[in-house]
Amino acid sequence: MKELKTTKNKGRITSIDVLRGLVIVIMLLDHVRERFFYYYPVSDPIDINETSPGLFFSRILTHLAAPIFVFLTGLSAWLYANPRGKDPRSASSFLFKRGLFLIFIEIAFINFSWFGEYHTLYLQVIWAIGVSMITLAALSHLPYKVIGILGFLIVFGHNALTPIHFSPDEFGYTLWAILHDRGFIFPNELLKIKASYPVLPWIGVILLGYFAGPIFGEKYSPKDRIKTLQFIGVGSLGLLLILRGFNLYGETLHWETQDTILKTVMDFVNFTKYPPSLDFLLWGIGFGLLILSFLENKQNKITDALKTFGSAPMFFYILHLYVLLILYKIAVAIFGIPEGKYLSFNHLGYVWVSTVVLATILYFPTKKFGDYKRKSNSKWLKYF
Repeated sequence: MKELKTTKNKGRITSIDVLRGLVIVIMLLDHVRERFFYYYPVSDPIDINETSPGLFFSRILTHLAAPIFVFLTGLSAWLYANPRGKDPRSASSFLFKRGLFLIFIEIAFINFSWFGEYHTLYLQVIWAIGVSMITLAALSHLPYKVIGILGFLIVFGHNALTPIHFSPDEFGYTLWAILHDRGFIFPNELLKIKASYPVLPWIGVILLGYFAGPIFGEKYSPKDRIKTLQFIGVGSLGLLLILRGFNLYGETLHWETQDTILKTVMDFVNFTKYPPSLDFLLWGIGFGLLILSFLENKQNKITDALKTFGSAPMFFYILHLYVLLILYKIAVAIFGIPEGKYLSFNHLGYVWVSTVVLATILYFPTKKFGDYKRKSNSKWLKYF
């Protein structure tokens, strides 16, 4: 294990790229499952009586991906606005343009990659990140502390909004479906549009990520940064244990003692993702910060590979979805579709093996693109 001399690498924070890369591999696991194990669907929250422990905990592991990625997006925005050794600059224009770009990518490319056709337009995680970035672009002009306060209010307060609902024929339904409840916002016969990722909690997460930015600024030594990340990470998980342990707040469904210890643990960590509950976010951000502290001075072949994924996340995201679509089409052409609606692996282990194989194969084009992006002067390539 080699120790890094600095956490900075040509203007980028190495540990952030490594963690982002780790999240991308975790996300790959979830998407392989959705493509080749969808015959065994999981609900939200997951039905612990119908889902095997292996599938349950595989899904729970992937719950780390979205909170960490969105938090790191806010953190990276602060670093963009406060480059080391240079005067501060506005991140508003960059965030706004990149947010619009992500929404376009979601609509034009990512939706098609799931089904190979358009019949329903699902506004999912990339859409949510895009909207969050546009919101941060507007709010970044506010005082830094106000941004932090807004982030805390949204993340810690949005669960109190759970009882609020609108029916499709009521005024406010479309806006509330986008912000908090998810649902079809354009039920047209030709093309339906569904807001699948309620954006309000993710706006709070990106604001908190931006608020945490100074931890990676010049005023923090690596030692102090590690201590701070560990303190916040442990504090987040400790708060989760209290809130969840006593069923106080932060989750729509209370946990209960089950007939086995394993099922009790499953019920305890069975958090709501749509919209992400406070417990869901504390789980993801808490572990994310602890992992980030661990990665501060780590460098080896694994972290180098993860850094490659993390430095070109959008390229990998689009690439892996289309590779999975093509592989599925080829598999259907060869084996056909069985009695069930989807062609599927017959064992969860194949999902894990396929994830490792695909990550290994896709590493090489991702590295080539990342190297090209660093050498290129194209501003649009930076968005990938």
